[in-house]
Amino acid sequence: MSDCLFCKIIAGEIPSTKVYEDEYVYAFKDINPLAPIHVLIVPKEHISGASEITSENSAVVSKIFETAAKLAKELGISEDGFRIVTNCGDHGCQSVHHLHFHLLGGKQLTADMG
Repeated sequence: MSDCLFCKIIAGEIPSTKVYEDEYVYAFKDINPLAPIHVLIVPKEHISGASEITSENSAVVSKIFETAAKLAKELGISEDGFRIVTNCGDHGCQSVHHLHFHLLGGKQLTADMG
């Protein structure tokens, strides 16, 4: 989608600090981190949000969670724990309408984070 911020980041049109990339997902550091480790994991395919997941595109969600587990281990937050969050729609505080998951960790998280 030409006007999507995350599509532009994936395409390299907007700079990001890439943490991981494969054929299905792109992961990069959040520019406004809520925790010492705050990575956004997005599908390369444009899906506007969790409410748009279907049987045709749902396989990418497993790829996102596989990536989250891999990154949690690599970033040293797997043992102590971490949080994975996605927001959906305006009332869910989704600020970019491209499906994305926040991987948060590196400290004791509180109920109001993420």
